[in-house]
Amino acid sequence: MPNFTDLLTPDNSQVLFIDQQPQMAFGVQSIDRQTLKNNVVALAKAAKIFNVPATITTVETESFSGHTYPELLAVYPTHKILERTSMNSWDDQNVRDALAATGRKKIVVSGLWTEVCNLMFALSAIKDAQYEIYMVADASGGTSSDAHKYAMDRMVQAGVIPVTWQQVLLEWQRDWARKKTYDAVIGLVQEHSGAYGIGVDYAYTLVHKAPERVKHGERIGPNPAK
Repeated sequence: MPNFTDLLTPDNSQVLFIDQQPQMAFGVQSIDRQTLKNNVVALAKAAKIFNVPATITTVETESFSGHTYPELLAVYPTHKILERTSMNSWDDQNVRDALAATGRKKIVVSGLWTEVCNLMFALSAIKDAQYEIYMVADASGGTSSDAHKYAMDRMVQAGVIPVTWQQVLLEWQRDWARKKTYDAVIGLVQEHSGAYGIGVDYAYTLVHKAPERVKHGERIGPNPAK
């Protein structure tokens, strides 16, 4: 069972994206699909900022599910995509090997659908290899609100830890004095975090009287967190 008091760090975790493909997203009814895609891409960018290893796996790409979101692939343009036939990613040796190669037991999971591919992977990975699973509830989706909810409930009963993508991002950052990742995290918040991002924009421009953001994401003006 996982240690529920552990914090996620860039050094103790890895990320797994399961079946973030259009046909799978068509069936999602538990979350707005555009919000879902925003959150998936935000999680990927967060992992990239902190150099957290990521695995991307797909199912029946050519015959049914379609290709991985281009926005996700843009974050990992050279990443190998692990194609499967099984609904359970744990059944695939290539996926198991990729996860084991990182040497990290905490897996942050974003996938479709919550009640099928996410649930089967999570239960199998816990039972067979004692992985600690952090299920990103708002970067995953089910075929109904009930399907998502009860799948999350079942996983939590088995020891899965429910999280959100922004929670993961800020847990990795943890301290605003960590300047190496500060600007990138703030940029990601402004791009993907809705009300929080708007608040940061307000702090820059109105509170600290900084000019509007310049092109290419370069930021000028005082630190809004101070």
